Order: sequence, then structure tokens, then C-alpha cells
Amino acid sequence: MATAVTGLHPEPVWRYFARISRIPRGSKNEAAVTRYILDTASRLRLAARTDATGNVVVRKPASRGREHVRPVAVQGHLDMVCEKNRGRRHDFSKDPIRLLRRGDILKADGTTLGADNGIALAASLAIMENGSLEHGPLEFLFTVDEETGMTGAMGLTPDFLESRVLVNLDSEQEGTVYIGCAGGTDTIGTWKVPGENAPARCIPGRLKVTNLRGGHSGLDINRGRGNAVKIAGRFLNALDPVGIRLARIDGGSKHNAIPRECESLFYLPANRVEEAEGILGGLYDAIGRELAAADPDLKIDFVADFGGDGDGKVMRKAFQRRILRAMAAIPHGVITMSPDIAGLVQTSTNVAVVRSGNDGLSIATSQRSAVASELAEVTGAVSAVFALAGASVRYSDGYPGWMPDRKSALLKTARGAYRSLFGRPVRVRAIHAGLECGVIAQRIPGMDMISFGPTIEGAHSPDERIHIPSVDRFWRFLLALLQGVR
Repeated sequence: MATAVTGLHPEPVWRYFARISRIPRGSKNEAAVTRYILDTASRLRLAARTDATGNVVVRKPASRGREHVRPVAVQGHLDMVCEKNRGRRHDFSKDPIRLLRRGDILKADGTTLGADNGIALAASLAIMENGSLEHGPLEFLFTVDEETGMTGAMGLTPDFLESRVLVNLDSEQEGTVYIGCAGGTDTIGTWKVPGENAPARCIPGRLKVTNLRGGHSGLDINRGRGNAVKIAGRFLNALDPVGIRLARIDGGSKHNAIPRECESLFYLPANRVEEAEGILGGLYDAIGRELAAADPDLKIDFVADFGGDGDGKVMRKAFQRRILRAMAAIPHGVITMSPDIAGLVQTSTNVAVVRSGNDGLSIATSQRSAVASELAEVTGAVSAVFALAGASVRYSDGYPGWMPDRKSALLKTARGAYRSLFGRPVRVRAIHAGLECGVIAQRIPGMDMISFGPTIEGAHSPDERIHIPSVDRFWRFLLALLQGVR
């Protein structure tokens, strides 16, 4: 594995990234990587502590003569999204991530890479061991469970950090500093499924939607990519007149990822298979044209009378129609664009996961907005669809947005450091994604923050990849920033 990063610069960052990649660290499974952080701090003779939530802070004293400088916290999260391609054998609870290098790109072998946010961990560890950097007092904050609820950030208390200046390393476009982010929540509809036997003279059918690009439900929501759950719903609604009887539907896996795959099992009249194939073929062509630029590899597999998983049980017809109509009606995608920042999504919603089983059926969605009232509006719209379809509705706790501060002293230092290094201004933006900065600002008032990182694409999907040259520029900027804080 180490050979994938051999010879890359900066060497300490890539060395630590390779080590971290061998440690399982899915959300809520951060114990091993926490031990590694604490063991490294102990080896470097740095003070470290954990809090009741599981967050870790490591403190590094100031360089000689810099004791008067404001303390700065460097922050990233310990967990990663665990996604893999269908058919890829990988146990995220014990298997290491296999790194692959392709020119200037580093990716994983059929799984998420974990650069989100492993690169922040690697950079922090590299600074912890760096003996030549001139800096003020430093704290390295490692939070848990960012990807499934920002649990670690939510559990922070003001006394856990001495710093009131924080550099978050969880952004994904090198050359850009982020000073604001969206807030968000999840809305989940659940139903008890009334079942019955499939009608006579029906055969089992299976429909699979695969090969979509997916991606981050905030950062990629405006790219026009296909949503496997919504596409499956279109096909099933189109087949309803043929007389299909739905047995199961399952798609997506994470609330913060656009679903790439969805599979449904149903029964259909044996004498209408050819008609069903014609309907599916026409719709497949139409959706293929719609997604030709954004998601050209869409694949639809339809098999009738496959003799497989069918057990003869289906949803009652009236219930099936409510579910299929709900799948058609739930909004997905961009709702509004920012009127103030060109190209920035302001409000969006993602149809993320559908699950069915003996205990019921659920559809999970996620909403994001930089404007609290718009977040409430789109959440209410999704809730209304669920309620009209007879679902029980529940919500996640949600997380707050982060309001930009263009007068930030840290931002001023960052602008100067970047221009001095690269001879051009750094881009300053807000992001349509949930950053822990929003929660940290709420939990620890008075924190001056920015967020930046190297270039990472395809986060939260097996297409995740990091642009190798951007890591060196990111590293140099980070060091210059820490040296420049007064």
C-alpha cells in the first residue's frame, strides 16, 4: 500500500495518510484511529485528552519566542463515509483501504478513499511532528461521527479548547477558502406495509438501476446527476398500468450521498412481459438522453421470471400506489440558487435512501439551506408529501449554518499568506454543504474560523479521488497561515 504514495510530496502528509488508510474508521467506529492519534501524541510527548463524546484534542506548545501569539486550533473529523461498488468485497470494519495511484490522482480500489477527511488527520499529524515550523500555541481537534450527524461537534464544550481561532481542513477545492456553509436536516417517512399474495398468473420481475455517479448530496447536487431512487420510481410508475405488484424496493445507503443504485422486486402478469419491456425501453432511452452529459453510464437491467428471490408476497395495491406516487412527488435537487454569490446553491433536497422489509418501508431524505426559513420550507414540503401518503414522519436533530464574516482577522491573514505564496488571490466562498464550523460556532461562541483543503472529487462515493499536486499547495498554505497568525 505504501508504494502508492512513495515519492509524493509532502512526504510526512502522505506517510501518515497511508497509515491512516489501514485503520478502519467508519462513522461510529473511530476507536482504532482515536488510539492511533493518542499513541502518536504520546510518542511525540504532546499533551492530549478526550471528552465524553469521543473527541480528541492534542496540544503543541508554541515555538520559542511565539508564546504570545493567539492559540490556533487545526480541526478535522476522524470518520469517513464507507461506500463500495457492487460486487466489491470489502469489510469496512476491518479491511484497509487499498490505495491506487493513477498519474496525478490517488483513489481507492472500488471503495471510498477516505481523503474526506483523512487528509486533515494526516496534515495535523505531520504538523504535530514538525520541529522546524515557527508557530504560536497549537491545538489539534479531532471530532467523531461527522458524516452521520456531526455528533462530535455537537458535543463540544467551550472549555475543551483554549483557542478561539480555528482552521477547519474539511473543504475540497484547493485555492479556495470557505467562510460560510449551509445548515441541514434529514426527513424520514416510514410506513407499515400491508401485504398479500401475488395475483394468479403473475411471475417475478426484477429491475436494477446501476452505474450512476452519485456523489455528495450538497457539493454535487447541482451537477444534474441521476438519482437511482427517483429513476426507479419513474420506471415503476410507468409499469403500474401493466399491473405490476411491488414486493420490495431498496436503494441508496447514506443520507448525505446521491444514490447510485436501486433494486426493486415485483410480480407482473406473465402475458404482459413484452409490453413491460417496451415501456421500459422507451423510458430508458428518454432518461438516457436526459443524463447524456451528467451521467452517461446509466444502466437498467430488467429480468422477468428469474426464479430467484420472489416469495409470492406483494404490497396491497392501494398501498403500492401511495408509495409510487410519493416517490414521484418527493422533490429532489436544487430548489434555489443564492442571489448574492454566483453559482452557489442556496437550498436543495436529496432523496437519499429507500428501504423495505418485513417491518415496513422507509424513505430518507436530506435538506440543506443557508437560509433557515428556506430550510424549514423545503423540509415542510417533503414532510407534506410523506403525510399525504400516510407515512409517519420524523426528523434528525439537524445542524446550523455558518454565517460568513468577511471582516475576519483569520481570513485577512489567509489572503495575505496565499498571495505571498502563489502570486494570486485566494478564492473566498461559501459552500452548500454542512461543515462542522457551523456547529462549532454555535457550541463555542466567538470563534474566528476559515475552512480549506486540497482538491477532492467524488467524495462519499467509490469515485472519490484526490488531486496529488493540490496536496503540496494545500500543505504550504497551511504552514504559511499558521506562521502568519499573530
